[in-house]
Amino acid sequence: MRAMLFALLALIAESPDTATAQNYPNHPVRIVVSSAAGGPLDVVARAVAEKLADGLKQPVVVEARSGAGGNIAADFVSKSEGDGYTLLFTLSSTLTVNPHIYKGLTFNLKPITVVNYSTQTLFVHPSVPVSNVAEFVAWAKKDGPISYAHGGNGTSSHLVMEYFRLLAGFETVPLPYRGASAMVADFLAGQFKVSFGSTSGLLPQAAAGRLRALAVSTSKRSPLAPDVPTIAESGYPGFELTTDFVLLAPGGTPDEIVALLEREVRKAITTPEFADRFNKQDIWIVASTSAETAARIKAGRELWADVVVRAGMKGE
Repeated sequence: MRAMLFALLALIAESPDTATAQNYPNHPVRIVVSSAAGGPLDVVARAVAEKLADGLKQPVVVEARSGAGGNIAADFVSKSEGDGYTLLFTLSSTLTVNPHIYKGLTFNLKPITVVNYSTQTLFVHPSVPVSNVAEFVAWAKKDGPISYAHGGNGTSSHLVMEYFRLLAGFETVPLPYRGASAMVADFLAGQFKVSFGSTSGLLPQAAAGRLRALAVSTSKRSPLAPDVPTIAESGYPGFELTTDFVLLAPGGTPDEIVALLEREVRKAITTPEFADRFNKQDIWIVASTSAETAARIKAGRELWADVVVRAGMKGE
């Protein structure tokens, strides 16, 4: 009788979640990326997948599900089984901005880690008669509202400019683009005069004199452009906006699996070789804990709740 009782208690103690965690992983893991193949998210995801496969001793495949500012991929993973075999790799704005832009949008996800961040730099066409942020703001206030281009509603180039113009007090007319190549071509041709853009992507154009870099969005200068000041240095103390690349699991994923994935991903991406591979592309490794990631998302959600309302951002 006692033996039967102990056996029953053992069965009760080993919940399905516990059993799943103990056996994890026993088949391939999928990382769903919220952007098209070939973009920065996809490139980083594939590098993470390659290293993570070594740690998990299972294949890790990458699948692109782009569209709606990351909402399609996030919704898909949010509704996936929480067994650790389907993960989401997306920009933090999917979680911090989109719920304020799109009514009724909710995601059930657990943070694993912020893998990395990238920066945005304020660029102007050479025809704009400014050479620093103070001159830019004075020009924008005098000649505004100024037209600026961005990569789509809720993208980094959109968000940073809206935040900055509210802080600095000038008016803008956003010009959304769906393709980076068309946007850059029009920028160089002077079809519009201003944009926040990828630091690494547009710096070569600035070096060639086809654009002018005024300030970077992070709290510290970019090693890629040490002569370009930060916005914080340019009269706006405390200004810091980065684009976080975040790895998450469905909300029902057992904590043991999330902890395992956090450990393995952080171990994989904190090697000097991994950092060196991406630093030249303005991709800087973070490798935060799950708790730190949750705190960054929470702080971002609070920040953008105010900005979205004040800027009048709406879902497309």
